[in-house]
Amino acid sequence: MHGSTIARWISGVNLKETGVKNAGASNAMIVLGKKYGALVALVDIGKGVLAVIIVRLLAEHFGLPADQITLLLFIAGAAVIFGHNFPFHMKFNGGKGTATVIGVLFAIDWWFGLAGLLLFILVALATDILVFGVIMLYITLLAMAIWLDGYWPILISLLLFLIAIWKHFENFRRIRNRTEPRIRASFKK
Repeated sequence: MHGSTIARWISGVNLKETGVKNAGASNAMIVLGKKYGALVALVDIGKGVLAVIIVRLLAEHFGLPADQITLLLFIAGAAVIFGHNFPFHMKFNGGKGTATVIGVLFAIDWWFGLAGLLLFILVALATDILVFGVIMLYITLLAMAIWLDGYWPILISLLLFLIAIWKHFENFRRIRNRTEPRIRASFKK
C-alpha cells in the first residue's frame, strides 16, 4: 500500500492530482505539510524494510548460502521499489521510490542505510533540491552492491538507478527551468 493512499484517506487530497502530481512523501510535504510528508515517508520506508526482512528470515530459515541470500534481498528490494513506482491500482503510475529505497537500504545493511540517509539529507539540504539527495541514495545502493560483491546485485542496483533517473526526469526539467520546489519552502508548511 502506498503512503499516499493513507494520506488521501485522512486528508481527502489526492496527491496524484495536486502539487507536482506525485504519490511520494515530498509531494505530500509540499501539498499537505510536514506531518503528512512524514506519514507517507514512514509508510513507504516501512514497506521497503518489511519486504526485505521477510525475505531474509525465509532465506535464513531455509539455510540458503550468504551469496544467494544477498541476491534475494536485492531482488526483494527491487520488487518492492518497482511495485511502489508502478502499482497496478494507480494505473502503473505511483511514486518515485525514494522512501522505499531508504527502507531497502536499512533492511539489507543498516550501516549503508545510515550512510545513504545521511548523504541524502546533507546533499538535499546543501543544494535545497531534494532530487540531488535522492541520487545519493541510489549511489549508496550501488556502492552496497559492489561492497557485497555480487554481479546480479550490481546489475539490479544499476537498473534501479536508471529507473530513478527516468522517474525524476520532470524534476531535472524543473531544475533547468528554475521551477523545482525548494526544500526550505516546503518546511514552512
